[in-house]
Amino acid sequence: MSFASSLIISLNVEISPSIFGFLDSVRDGSQILDSSRFFSRNRVANLMNKKQKRVNHSHSTELKYPILCQGGYGSVIAASMMANPAGEMAVSAEEKVYNVVLKQAALVKRQLRTAGELDVKPDIVLPGTLSLLNEAYDRCGEVCAEYAKTFYLGTMLMTPERQKAIWAIYVWCRRTDELVDGPNASHITPSALDRWEARLEDLFQGRPFDMLDAALADTVTKFPVDIQPFKDMIEGMRTDLRKSRYKNFDELYLYCYYVAGTVGLMSVPVMGVAPDSQASTESVYNAALALGIANQLTNILRDVGEDARRGRIYLPQDELAQAGLSDEDIFAGRVTDKWRNFMKNQIKRARLFFDEAEKGVLELNKASRWPVWASLLLYRQTLDEIEANDYNNFTKRAYVSKAKKLLALPMAYARSLLSP
Repeated sequence: MSFASSLIISLNVEISPSIFGFLDSVRDGSQILDSSRFFSRNRVANLMNKKQKRVNHSHSTELKYPILCQGGYGSVIAASMMANPAGEMAVSAEEKVYNVVLKQAALVKRQLRTAGELDVKPDIVLPGTLSLLNEAYDRCGEVCAEYAKTFYLGTMLMTPERQKAIWAIYVWCRRTDELVDGPNASHITPSALDRWEARLEDLFQGRPFDMLDAALADTVTKFPVDIQPFKDMIEGMRTDLRKSRYKNFDELYLYCYYVAGTVGLMSVPVMGVAPDSQASTESVYNAALALGIANQLTNILRDVGEDARRGRIYLPQDELAQAGLSDEDIFAGRVTDKWRNFMKNQIKRARLFFDEAEKGVLELNKASRWPVWASLLLYRQTLDEIEANDYNNFTKRAYVSKAKKLLALPMAYARSLLSP
């Protein structure tokens, strides 16, 4: 299942490996990429040397879906702690995710204090590197413009620094997703993902492997971006290699966080919070997380038939059983009253996450809101299209027409101008 970007619009298109030029290097761990697009590892190895400091936080309170707020938890869909076979309490998926939220929020707060309320660190440019970095960011922008046109348009309102940083994050996410969902996915093994993660750690230590890595390595020195959401996205790719069923929504929630909610946590430090926002940092991150979960749930509901043909079912097994449905019903592609009722409940849950996400968009920096509103409005309309297809997501693909997309863009822009 392709990752659904939370604050970035994914167009779900196949990208040729030649565009990113990283699959071979990930497989064998040694290839240097196409010199016409990337510069050698030696030339960029010492571009940046700053290390991100990270702080661990813990949290032991029972949590509720979909909002997780410090000091109190809004509740729409209940979840609880899980007990393992030995009777010991295990950490629920939402608590694992909330710990990452707290960690990223603390990093942002600390950076704001030490930087005198600036959310972008001043450039530190080594001799001979500025032109290479500009080339790296330009390449990231070209990829975004070609494969995520709506998102790219939305970034035009951002400041140049934020714009380039979001492009770099977008490209890394697409490259990561291509490992397990691209045309060469059959060649990817768990060890290849381990090498990709080691490469990520090098990147955060200022040792990028190629041009596109260099853009992200520069980004994480300027913004308070933590490595954990990036590592968690790679974990989502590992999950796709070993898992094709989800026992309950707690398991599915964690998967949705890995492949989509992480993008929100990566992006908010770059997009920034509005100066006049009265919201807590944690609540803004929770809204970004909710949008990622909502987008991924929407992708799952849209692609039921496509995933089934690949032997995958991204739906809670316990809820299917409660509805009187089984894997065989999904593989058969039968649209029955049981299926319609099941889908109504799944769509309702996705909409609750969208509602939660909407609360936080206005808290973002005004220049960053347009692509977020566009993502929210367009993905939410996909749920309407599933209903319009009489819940037949086996043989009919729900999509938002170009006309509706064009109408959504000015609406998203108008909403982006509202004050918190």
